[in-house]
Amino acid sequence: MQGDLTIVTTSLVMVEAVTFINSKGYHAEAVLIGNTLQENPFIQMHYVDRDLLMEGWEYFQRHDDKRYSLTDCVSFVVMRGTGIQTA
Repeated sequence: MQGDLTIVTTSLVMVEAVTFINSKGYHAEAVLIGNTLQENPFIQMHYVDRDLLMEGWEYFQRHDDKRYSLTDCVSFVVMRGTGIQTA
């Protein structure tokens, strides 16, 4: 990776990625992805607690014109909180 590039994600994204890969019959790969997301120094993982989940839920409720998932909304809240402008 280049310089100080950091990927920011949430534990909900990790859950979705691991679940999807495992559902396709690739358990070992799902484990690898999960471990990589947690251990890679270039990935900043935001673990979702009740407060963050509720902020995402509020965002979700305000955007009834969109087809965002709750995971998307939590990610948008994290982006706003960290100053990230592009998903």
